[in-house]
Amino acid sequence: MAAAKPAKSGKPAGGAKPKLTPSIVPWLAWAAIVLLLDQFTKTLILGYYQLGDSTPVTSFFNVVRVHNHGAAFSFLANAGGWQRWLFTGIGVVAAIFMVWMLKSHPGQRLFAFAVSSLLGGAVGNVVDRLMHGYVVDFLDFHWKVLSPVFPLGHFPAFNVADAAITLGAVCLILDEILRVRRGK
Repeated sequence: MAAAKPAKSGKPAGGAKPKLTPSIVPWLAWAAIVLLLDQFTKTLILGYYQLGDSTPVTSFFNVVRVHNHGAAFSFLANAGGWQRWLFTGIGVVAAIFMVWMLKSHPGQRLFAFAVSSLLGGAVGNVVDRLMHGYVVDFLDFHWKVLSPVFPLGHFPAFNVADAAITLGAVCLILDEILRVRRGK
């Protein structure tokens, strides 16, 4: 029996549903949600906290206002200002690459979720660097067990963008592990 040929309207004959091509739109929407949540929370912190202010929430968590002029773990924070433009440029190039990756692989759900989380976080921190010259951090977790590595056990303060970047990185690793296992 011959396969149904598409009608002139472009739809397959015989009531068959057309095959949908995965879209980049949901992934860009997730990146936009991450970006908006990140910028909203940072705006609240900038509006209600002065630099260095801290509010204890639990025995291991504070809301603080910290300005990070460097990258992760304040890398190059005291470099004199040029690092702002270096990290902004890296963020812009990375964002362009991530959009290309999303466009190339929108049907790979875990991969696309990971990349779109990274994208939203990266753009959130780039916006901070462009608007303020630093990244606004405000989530401060501290445990005594971290004292040998971090002063007074305080993990470096971070923000929603950083959390999304971390989530994206973990999901990329998981996606690769699953991909390798499927290949065996």
